[in-house]
Amino acid sequence: MAIKIEKKIKGYNVVKPEDKAAAPVATPAAPAAKEAPKAEVIQMHESLERPETLIGSTYKIKSPLFEHALYVTVNDIVLNAGTQYEQRRPFEIFINSKNMDHFQWIVALTRITSAVFRKGGDVTFLVEEMKAVFDPRGGYFKAGGVYMPSIVAEIGTVIEQHMKMIGLIHDPELDESTRKLIAEKRAAYEAAANPKKAAPAAEGSAEPTNANGFPPGATLCAKCNTQALVLMDGCQTCLNCGYSKCG
Repeated sequence: MAIKIEKKIKGYNVVKPEDKAAAPVATPAAPAAKEAPKAEVIQMHESLERPETLIGSTYKIKSPLFEHALYVTVNDIVLNAGTQYEQRRPFEIFINSKNMDHFQWIVALTRITSAVFRKGGDVTFLVEEMKAVFDPRGGYFKAGGVYMPSIVAEIGTVIEQHMKMIGLIHDPELDESTRKLIAEKRAAYEAAANPKKAAPAAEGSAEPTNANGFPPGATLCAKCNTQALVLMDGCQTCLNCGYSKCG
């Protein structure tokens, strides 16, 4: 039987009858090994649907700039519930008040903030951005002597407090050595300010303090926004967080 070859021959081999007999029989391919199932980790993104029920917390803000209090509610969504990847992330925010003077910017702030929450990723930057907003009329001191430069800054502080509660922001605590140093600094300042009362003070007698429990002459600390900055040995030192302009 003649076979017409239409292509150029590049090489050839002679096939013998015994070679045909030894040719391996084609076997069906073995099924591929099944891959181990991988956990599907759900992350925050814009297309994530809102569940019927969300976990939330409400915070009260009482500012001297407002006649009525503000109530800030932050609702969280639970991602990967019941797994090792479970975490709470803020999903939406609502701000309510009887005061309608600032209704427009409050509604705008809640919608934009909620949109950023749903966007996903690192949303903790909102805290610093909001805390950096200053009121041109001047800020105020909230209960405890902590200075707030604006009502927006206090809303940012509330969001920061909520993020710390759900574990999104970790607040580093003062170590034992820093606490001991602050206690020594405070004792030394009070002893220098009232040398005649140093001994009774050591026994636990009450000394005059400001609204936050620090010496009355203390000024505002730029790091923790607390009236706890005093002048010691020619250097401004904070008796609340340990900050010192001299390092």
